[in-house]
Amino acid sequence: MSDLSKRIEAMHRRDTTVAWAFVLGLWFAIIFVALGTWHLAPSTAARSALLVGGAVVLMFNTAAIVAMLGHYREDRDFMYGLDIRFLDEARAARRKRKYG
Repeated sequence: MSDLSKRIEAMHRRDTTVAWAFVLGLWFAIIFVALGTWHLAPSTAARSALLVGGAVVLMFNTAAIVAMLGHYREDRDFMYGLDIRFLDEARAARRKRKYG
């Protein structure tokens, strides 16, 4: 595996980890808010509406992240290759300015 492939894999793995951490955090936040505000809902119908709304938010956000990760996996060599190239060029420019 070349150095570029290793760097692409590392960036992709990090982005995937962050995306799943976001999903997990969202689930915990929605569940925490639902439990914390459960007693504030005035009726069973209101509680049901809030639960359905929360479930829809979780479902669509999770599905969006899963779709995004699929696209990242399909195009990762192109996307991360560009990122790495620009990062390397910026690093070289900073070194050139610093050391002349």
